[in-house]
Amino acid sequence: MFKRRYFTYILLGATSLTYTACKIPALTGREADKNVPAAFNGTPGASTAPVAWKDFFADADLTSLIDTALQRNQELNIVLQEIEISRNEVRARKGEYLPSVGLRVGAGAEKVGRYTSQGANDANTDIKEGKEMPEPLGDFLVGAFASWEADIWHKLRNAKNAAAARYLATVEGRNFVVTNLIAEIAASYYELLALDKQLEIVDQNIAIQTNALEVVKLQKEATRVTELAVRKFEAEVLRTQSLRFDILQRITETENKINFLAGRYPRPVRRNDQLFGSAAAKIAVGIPADLLANRPDIRQAELNLAAAKLDVKSARAQFYPSLGITAGVGFRAFNPSYLVKTPESLLYSLAGDLAAPLVNRNAIKAAYYNANAKQIQSVYEYERTILNAYVEVVNQLSKIGNLDKRSALQVKQVDALTQSIDISSSLFASARADYMEVLLTQRDALESKFELIETQLQQMQALVGVYRALGGGWK
Repeated sequence: MFKRRYFTYILLGATSLTYTACKIPALTGREADKNVPAAFNGTPGASTAPVAWKDFFADADLTSLIDTALQRNQELNIVLQEIEISRNEVRARKGEYLPSVGLRVGAGAEKVGRYTSQGANDANTDIKEGKEMPEPLGDFLVGAFASWEADIWHKLRNAKNAAAARYLATVEGRNFVVTNLIAEIAASYYELLALDKQLEIVDQNIAIQTNALEVVKLQKEATRVTELAVRKFEAEVLRTQSLRFDILQRITETENKINFLAGRYPRPVRRNDQLFGSAAAKIAVGIPADLLANRPDIRQAELNLAAAKLDVKSARAQFYPSLGITAGVGFRAFNPSYLVKTPESLLYSLAGDLAAPLVNRNAIKAAYYNANAKQIQSVYEYERTILNAYVEVVNQLSKIGNLDKRSALQVKQVDALTQSIDISSSLFASARADYMEVLLTQRDALESKFELIETQLQQMQALVGVYRALGGGWK
């Protein structure tokens, strides 16, 4: 009868704990909007898989630089350690919902007072006939003990799954870093090719201006021009020569930037100048929905969103009762020689406890509200990442189209000004043009060639940009 009442009281207590603990505050969650436009500003495209970067960049020297950077870049290696940290977090979370078993070995000695309850009991206890309890009393223990929280509400399992999602998010973060690293190296490499081209044009212009200076000196000797013309031509030669050293400095800095990205100390960078101005590859744009599958940053945001949702579930489970189970088995005696004597030295235990928060649940509520706020924050972050990806692709596609038109006009401009150099020189030799017209024509021709090179550089970098925007590079 007593046992029956005892279990009834336990059942009533557990029911009241569950009822009180399950009063959870209501929250307003928010789902992410994954809808994207059907095309990039009306640009049709077929859904295609992203191109691997080794197929996209045909320059062997560039691919060699990228290979080196993927192995030695410090930022990328730091990210790899972040992945390892996240992997260890998954291991830790997984261990929380598995039973914990430990081996315990202990030894000690104790002398209690004779006129205490324990001392009186020890004095009246005979281990064997005629032998009293020894003093001081030893205590030797060998046993295994286990504890386990039954994950009834999947609190621990959801926490483990959230850690796993964040681990996968760090992997996608690494892919995003790889994409940006490849794009940055390619952009810097093309900038280096453009600087080489500018240096070549400057050297050609210096030769033209030097020849023109010699002609002016001869005409001065023939009293056809004044000393002012000679000085003007000489100043223009010096100006172009000083520009050459500016370009050399920029070449050095760009080479060192590439070397830094490749994780190595400054050295000359091998490059193929013949490929400058040619398209690196043809890009299949695809449909905007491809961004959801191809862009590592979008997948990273999506995994972080999934982890945030699991955090809300895990925080919600904190309101529910938790069931803990502990058990132990081993041997314990006051003398080591008695440890092997069973069943006298044998000990075992099994206990269970049910606990739930009843009063002052503010800390749990705060954690629950924070988890919900972070989940909503992750939704906005996910939507912002998708919007940013779409805008990047549209901007790069528009840039490629406008640069193509601009380049076609600049090619005609360079041809016209190059021809005007010969015309102005001929007119000047026949005294039908002023020397200032010759100088201005040479300067305009040089500037137009520089502008064409800059446009060609922007074209190549735009190709790299749209490749990055479409989620390439990490394959």
